[in-house]
Amino acid sequence: MSRQEKPIKLTENAKTVLEKRYLRKDENGAPVEKPEEMLRRVAANIAQADRFYDRAADVRKTEDEFYSLMSELEFLPNSPTLMNAGRDLQQLSACFVLPIEDSMEGIFETLKLTALIHKSGGGTGYSFSRLRAQGSQVKSTSGIASGPISFLRVFDAATQAVKQGGTRRGANMGILRVDHPDILEFITCKEDDKSITNFNISVAVTDEFMEKVESGEEYDLVDPHNNKPLRKLKARDVFELIIKQAHKNGEPGIIFIDRMNKDNPTPKIAKIESTNPCGEQPLLPYESCNLGSINLAKMLIETGSKFEMDWQKLAKVTHSAVHFLDNVIDMNKYPVKKIDQMTRSNRKIGLGVMGFADMLIALGIPYSSDEAVALAERVMKFMLDEATKASVMLAKKRNPFPNYRDSIFAGTTPLRNATLTTIAPTGTLSIIASCSSGVEPIFSLCFYRKVLDGAKLMEVNPYFEKVAREKGFYSEGLMKKVSQHSSIKDISEIPEDVRRVFVTAHDITPLWHIKMQAAFQKYTNNAVSKTVNFPYQASPEDVKEVYTLAYKLGCKGVTIYRDGSRSEQVLNIDRGSRTTESNLDVTDGTKDAMEKHEKNEELDKVINQLQPAKEKIAPRPRPKVVCGTTTKIQTGCGNLYVTINEDEHNRPFEVFTQMGKAGGCAASQLEAVGRLVSLALRSGIDIKSIIDQLEGIRCPSPSWEKGGRIFSCADGLAKVIERILLKKNKPNTTFAKIEDMTESMGKDKNGRGQDFGDEQYYGKTATKAKASAVVGVCPDCGGALVYQEGCMICHSCAYTKCG
Repeated sequence: MSRQEKPIKLTENAKTVLEKRYLRKDENGAPVEKPEEMLRRVAANIAQADRFYDRAADVRKTEDEFYSLMSELEFLPNSPTLMNAGRDLQQLSACFVLPIEDSMEGIFETLKLTALIHKSGGGTGYSFSRLRAQGSQVKSTSGIASGPISFLRVFDAATQAVKQGGTRRGANMGILRVDHPDILEFITCKEDDKSITNFNISVAVTDEFMEKVESGEEYDLVDPHNNKPLRKLKARDVFELIIKQAHKNGEPGIIFIDRMNKDNPTPKIAKIESTNPCGEQPLLPYESCNLGSINLAKMLIETGSKFEMDWQKLAKVTHSAVHFLDNVIDMNKYPVKKIDQMTRSNRKIGLGVMGFADMLIALGIPYSSDEAVALAERVMKFMLDEATKASVMLAKKRNPFPNYRDSIFAGTTPLRNATLTTIAPTGTLSIIASCSSGVEPIFSLCFYRKVLDGAKLMEVNPYFEKVAREKGFYSEGLMKKVSQHSSIKDISEIPEDVRRVFVTAHDITPLWHIKMQAAFQKYTNNAVSKTVNFPYQASPEDVKEVYTLAYKLGCKGVTIYRDGSRSEQVLNIDRGSRTTESNLDVTDGTKDAMEKHEKNEELDKVINQLQPAKEKIAPRPRPKVVCGTTTKIQTGCGNLYVTINEDEHNRPFEVFTQMGKAGGCAASQLEAVGRLVSLALRSGIDIKSIIDQLEGIRCPSPSWEKGGRIFSCADGLAKVIERILLKKNKPNTTFAKIEDMTESMGKDKNGRGQDFGDEQYYGKTATKAKASAVVGVCPDCGGALVYQEGCMICHSCAYTKCG
């Protein structure tokens, strides 16, 4: 290593992420650079821009400054900069917006540009609002327009094809104005969760629409081709439909388009129509933006046994970060010439934060508190003020951004950059920096991470571990217990004052999510990437309350996610009866091994009761009449129905399996498995041995169900047999003829929300929201996919659906 390099303090998880996604590799895919060399590569490349403005600039000094900034994990730029700076591709931006013109030529020209951007590692946002409505006449061909949703599907399919070969997966935002004639079809276009999977979608809501929702009036749907009103809809009805769909599966989100344009720094150049894929970066057509985040957990100073904000350090890092991001604009090799021109004309940057929740914990401030909201405002205002000072200084040395005279800043102190601040998702970056993501609360305090040999290593939040050891309550057993729960608020072994501060995402009510988002938005030029989590039992009225509050508090958009609302989600809170202790736990997919030993002990007892010690090795004849239960369980291939019949002695006798709409090979394989299991049961084979043989078998499409992974249909079958046997051992337990392990969760016999050891949720936002953002299984490592900051990310390996 050269000059000032010293080994970077990285966790094993961070090293794994860097090796997998960031470090340069040889032709065999093996890393050929170390993390220190990667950061030196990036620092050296970005520092070169200084010479564009001063031939005598001390580029080596700037390089060392940038290297120190990143190696100390105080600031990290967006992923494309880390991946590509100093390499042949040299595409450094994460966010792009492209226009979609109302012509076949314009549509497919944009599609071509999309492929180039996705190939380079960028994500794209579009407004489909210029396209004429479905059924409109096309004069040039005398044909009928197919409408924006049909082309949305075309763009989705193209993304699926292009993303197969990239390091970062292509991601998109699709937006339609609420006054477009096809708005109702757009709102429901992702209803089944299986189509348009490469897009987030949001409705561009106007101030007029929100006012008419409040007053109960109708509003006009406008023909985008001639801007003439076509017909009217009741604003409340449309708003209710948006809410219904968001409650169902989290989409669409909403953006307040008039509010975004009110803060548009260059309205004479163009209007804002769309945002980047996660919604935090409003951009003009053909504009891009590069982002970076300051690690607030590193902006603290320890005084005795307490931490305090180091405002001087935060100011210094902010100035360096603005310098870095401005240089990125000049060093960037843009994939499209028009994007190059527009980006350089406005020179937008988006400086944000990560590690906010860690900072609060270090300061002893609960996330869901007025003190935390006030600190959020203070920190973001301070950063914006310092970023503005840095941009003014750069403008004096390098001139203001070229569109300055046509901007809202004309006649004021010149700025180098049209925008300065953005709160972007930092899922992968926060894993590298070993801090909490963006401005989100901590997801979990303890979790297990898989290593290469398949073993699991426990990772404990460093602040939590430090406090636990200092206060004397740390133990391996307690940490295992913490890893099995979504929250520590009910773990009595932990002191109350610690439980008060170490809140997780599961403890935060939707109201506090919105308050926090609004606090950061107040001093953010662009927008804030934030997901408002709801518990499974939340009602559409709760979603409506949050949407309305987000508008009133000045947010520029809002994305919500209700736990369990997507078919592929880990149903990580058991919404069924409380017949077993494990049903009370919340899991992120890490407690399987720990539960296995306990379940095996109980299974042995049950099996000893059900299965005679000695049986002939021959199948017993089938009685004419048998009774049993049918269980529905979610697998990655669809809903699997497992029927377990019992003989006259209430012993498991035979198994039948049926996969929803399955046919052909899948049906035949399931039938074969069912027959073999039945043969084993009727021949007296040890039931535990049958379970062991089936459990853990993997297929390419795993899923989550009732708090655990379902690796395959065979694995699901094993889990059903296991659960049925365990339930049979419980006193006073009765079985319905058809037991749905997913749809009946969360309701008592009267259809009301179940109590999960927390306050019951009956539709009040202020109720404790024992919610999670886990939405599926990571396709790379099998870990939990978490829905946060408007995207899906795996905290174990940094896989992200949004790139």
